Amino acid sequence: MVKLLLLLFSFSFSTYLLAQKPCSSPEYRQFDFWLGEWEVFAKNGKKAGDSRITLILDSCIILEEWTSASIINGLRYAGKSFNTWNALSGQWQQTWVDNTGSSTEYLKGKFSDRKLEFLTGEFQFKPDTMAIRRLTFYNLSPDKVRQHGEISKDKGRGWVTEYDLEYRRKK
Repeated sequence: MVKLLLLLFSFSFSTYLLAQKPCSSPEYRQFDFWLGEWEVFAKNGKKAGDSRITLILDSCIILEEWTSASIINGLRYAGKSFNTWNALSGQWQQTWVDNTGSSTEYLKGKFSDRKLEFLTGEFQFKPDTMAIRRLTFYNLSPDKVRQHGEISKDKGRGWVTEYDLEYRRKK
């Protein structure tokens, strides 16, 4: 009898999950302002690169595909980020990977006031220095997004800008 009840519960729950459209809650759409084709510029007005932002995997993941504008030491820097709302933790998350073998995980992310702010956990920056990174995307207008990357080596009491970029939608 217990096995039969468990089987019925499992079937009912599976049917319920399949009936729900994946990633359909409004939180999944909070970062859609970043979708599109972008030219990206540094604060000095110089072009930093190009970025293509698309929805993948049944609109559950926002994929960034970045390519730098310049070649440094024989390498055109490129990377991808995978961004998603984690319904279990109730937070946004981003994983960045690039063609230098580096990766960064922002496991805490919050959307409010037309911006999305990501935070890493504490990591070893130098042998004697721990740090955290903050990455904020500001929805400036339908055609402009600001991406501001910062680092703190004092547990978030003070922040230093690592990069500050303006995304301009390609026409």
